Amino acid sequence: MKMKKKIVRLGILLALIPMLSGCWYLVAGGAGAYGGYKMKEKGYTVQSPIAKEKGTAQQAK
Repeated sequence: MKMKKKIVRLGILLALIPMLSGCWYLVAGGAGAYGGYKMKEKGYTVQSPIAKEKGTAQQAK
């Protein structure tokens, strides 16, 4: 009887793990968004690494 309960519990645990895996992406995304929001409050700015330089490229021509 004890062995049957252990097998059932293990089966339930193995079934729940894949269901929860998508939630971790939401948690990580929310934490990143909150961190960005707090940094913005303190005056930090976010700059895209793919930005066209203004003026210097045109002056070189």
